[in-house]
Amino acid sequence: MNFLRDRLREKKPDAFILIGDDQNENYREDNLPQVAIYTGDRLLPVDRHNDGNEGQRISYRCHSELANSLLDGFIQRDFDVAYSKSFPRGELLAHAHAPILRRIIPEADIPVVLIFINAIHVPTISPKRCYRFGQTIKAIIEQQRPSGERVAIYASGGLSHFTAGYPWSHYKGSHAYGSICEEFDYQLIDWMKRGEGENFSRFSSEDLLNNGEIELRSWITLLGAVGQTPAQVLAYEPFYSANMAMSVAYWELESGQTERQSRMA
Repeated sequence: MNFLRDRLREKKPDAFILIGDDQNENYREDNLPQVAIYTGDRLLPVDRHNDGNEGQRISYRCHSELANSLLDGFIQRDFDVAYSKSFPRGELLAHAHAPILRRIIPEADIPVVLIFINAIHVPTISPKRCYRFGQTIKAIIEQQRPSGERVAIYASGGLSHFTAGYPWSHYKGSHAYGSICEEFDYQLIDWMKRGEGENFSRFSSEDLLNNGEIELRSWITLLGAVGQTPAQVLAYEPFYSANMAMSVAYWELESGQTERQSRMA
């Protein structure tokens, strides 16, 4: 994590796109999108468990111009993406986004764009469509954004894990609470190291559900953006005491025009 933070400081991108899921935090079943983007000007990351740091809260500036450009590009390319221009009290509650911002951009000096991918509410967006969505992010940045603009992309979400909040009512396999599919994870890591991210797009939603990989959709979206670029995998650990497998990986594109970074935990 420190490596990613330091690399981001070195690169000094113009924008930081953060992809993660939302678990009944900012979006609930009264209006639940499969994919959403935040288009507001600012937000305040808040720990959903109320960590007692109210006096240390830092407001983050959003790259609303890039967010709106992405939104327009998504719609024009047949992705019906929902958007939010504000959250109640200006607070960002998503556990896949707020802690990452505070850890990776503690000075809040890089404007951010937040993208939300549904992971826990069945039916969920397919892996194939997530991969295409990532390809679309890349296409919009390369074709519609100013020349020389530098964008970092970061995907947040766990590898294999079966927690209390898992969509158990839709799961028909043999794994139980606390299980981790290590063999499946190692296959994923091997593909990323070899730049074979397109293999992820061939999974079905059932494949992800059966192996504790529902949050892998964030990874798959990022892999669509980085294409065949091999990953530098910094760490992988099945933390049984924490009921999840975690990994850190980094992608650097040779063109130098965009940097894509990913931490899944």
